[in-house]
Amino acid sequence: MASTTAMVLGVVAALVLLSSAATCAGLDMEFYSGTCPRVEEMVKEEMAEILKAAPTLAGPLLRLHFHDCFVRGCDGSVLLDSTPTNTAEKDATPNLTLRGFGSVQRVKDRLEAACPGTVSCADILALMARDAVVLANGPSWPVALGRRDGRVSIANETSQLPPPTANFTRLVQMFGAKGLGVKDLVVLSGGHTLGTAHCNLFSDRLYNFTGGNSLADVDPALDGAYLARLRSRCRSLADNATLNEMDPGSFLSFDASYYRLVAKRRGLFHSDAALLDHPATRAYVQRQATGLFAAEFFRDFADSMVKMSTIDVLTGAQGEIRKKCYLVN
Repeated sequence: MASTTAMVLGVVAALVLLSSAATCAGLDMEFYSGTCPRVEEMVKEEMAEILKAAPTLAGPLLRLHFHDCFVRGCDGSVLLDSTPTNTAEKDATPNLTLRGFGSVQRVKDRLEAACPGTVSCADILALMARDAVVLANGPSWPVALGRRDGRVSIANETSQLPPPTANFTRLVQMFGAKGLGVKDLVVLSGGHTLGTAHCNLFSDRLYNFTGGNSLADVDPALDGAYLARLRSRCRSLADNATLNEMDPGSFLSFDASYYRLVAKRRGLFHSDAALLDHPATRAYVQRQATGLFAAEFFRDFADSMVKMSTIDVLTGAQGEIRKKCYLVN
């Protein structure tokens, strides 16, 4: 009963927060009520089919939304293809492992057939990220709508994305630049409960950590037994093909088990380990690691996703409504 009450209170809190954030951003829960009233239902139907066929896409679709919002705001710029005269965000190094672009276009095609020229790719991505988490047994949150699609996508601007190699100070600075605080940092990092990562994103922790060029040159912040397990999969620094579960044994399910791993020094990335370097984030990790406060994490994650999804959105006459998510009109 206590858990259910906490979840209900969490939804109420998210609604209050959304009302304030959405109003400031110019978004509206009823934005498509007259022009495409079944938009959320149609997105959810498509997402159920997409994840039924490819359950491993839940994490990538959440990540796609994150990578979109941190560069030029939540404007769908990460979805645009490069052109002969411009290298787009999706072809920048931090985004080369992104997946799910075809799924976004699939949903866009469904909505174009039902409501031509109406629903933006940016709104579609925000809804798909929410539904990906819900369908992976995670929390829901209300998504205010009315984002417009940007017309610009520049590879060099992906330097704004927090890298997996970042230390705590850099992470705080990069999140702060987007209006997100320390709590948002530790909460949104919990999204690493879903999905996989390539070895090259963390293999420097396993080999040649300080440039000593020896097998003993490893990241001391990484648990020894976990390091040995990772080395058995990632055979060298050059391995950029092997995938590893970010939350081993639970990478298809949205839960709080990520924090138990981080507390045991088994976070995959430098940025995961960095959460133990500050009293506030360490306290949050340790609290969630007990397994007693998952409802609290779900509420916090919903709140932080509401904040993130309103970063620098385009509204009104700004931008456009793309016909194809990978091309400007």
